[in-house]
Amino acid sequence: MSKHVMNPEVDWFFSKDTKWQEEYNKLRKIILDTGLVEELKWGCPCYSYNGKNIVLIHGFKDYCALLFFKGVLLGDPEGLLIQQTPNVQGPRQMRFTSLKEINQQAAVIKSYVYEAIEVEKAGLEIKLKKPAEFEMAEEFKEQLEKVKGLKKAFESLTPGRQRAYLLHFSTPKLSKTRMARVEKSIPQILEGKGLDD
Repeated sequence: MSKHVMNPEVDWFFSKDTKWQEEYNKLRKIILDTGLVEELKWGCPCYSYNGKNIVLIHGFKDYCALLFFKGVLLGDPEGLLIQQTPNVQGPRQMRFTSLKEINQQAAVIKSYVYEAIEVEKAGLEIKLKKPAEFEMAEEFKEQLEKVKGLKKAFESLTPGRQRAYLLHFSTPKLSKTRMARVEKSIPQILEGKGLDD
């Protein structure tokens, strides 16, 4: 596989003065060595194979990370992949807090990237949990029975929209917060709209 070149559109990300500048540049070099195409997506360097996103570089206050889009499908022999929150189904993060750490793990990082490419080549897909497998807040269950047409409207939404609502309703710890979210969303659901429409 021929090595790919740096995409000038992405250079600003690597040249801006950030806490992780050296780490970002090292990660970039490792990933470009695998022959992936470098693009800018969501304001971050994103690396793709045949137009499919494989891995993304991003940074946070306490660490910088590689986000593997189909991380859940990787073998992860080193136990390096982290699920950011319980609701993140497919992507997994590999986190770093120093350049030294990245240098020590360069070969491992590369092997994970190659595996992610193989997963994509094989056409493997993440089996997303169906909306029915998500927890449904009691407050929403009650409204589904009470409000005329709500159940039908909810069931005719796309699975992704249903999941978004179910997560939105079940996240708050307090019942009154859950209830407020449910009540606020009922008109949108009845109009066949998703949470962010």
